Amino acid sequence: MDKLKKVLSGQDTEDRSGLSEVVEASSLSWGTRIKGFIACFAIGILCSLLGTFLLWVPRKGLHLFAVFYTFGNIASIGSTIFLMGPLKQLKRMFEPTRLIATIMVLLCFALTLCSAFWWQNKGLALIFCILQSLALTWYSLSFIPFARDAVKKCFAVCLA
Repeated sequence: MDKLKKVLSGQDTEDRSGLSEVVEASSLSWGTRIKGFIACFAIGILCSLLGTFLLWVPRKGLHLFAVFYTFGNIASIGSTIFLMGPLKQLKRMFEPTRLIATIMVLLCFALTLCSAFWWQNKGLALIFCILQSLALTWYSLSFIPFARDAVKKCFAVCLA
């Protein structure tokens, strides 16, 4: 009804999409964004640590580990949604510079869960968790200018 009043009174002259209305309705202050980022990131770290401790629980430890560790990493990545918004986050995740890193992270998430639930292989789940951490590190480095190049050069010097 309010929208109809605005249109009829001439106050609503621009044709806004539903998406812009959602973005405007859900805009948060910078302080709230920082608090959301910190909270989500802390929950992610807590879940990852909890998953690591739960690995040694008899019988169900592998399942709990895979779920908590993967959920923790997803929450850590998701925390940046508070800083830049969900659409911008998705766009940046699939930019050409970080497309391979994003695919590797998502693939490691899936393989970690598959190794725990379908294959029931604790060693493989650990390997995929290590790969998950490496892929997340490489993905995170893609947001820092020239960080990947510096890491590559560092490894080249160390291995030469």
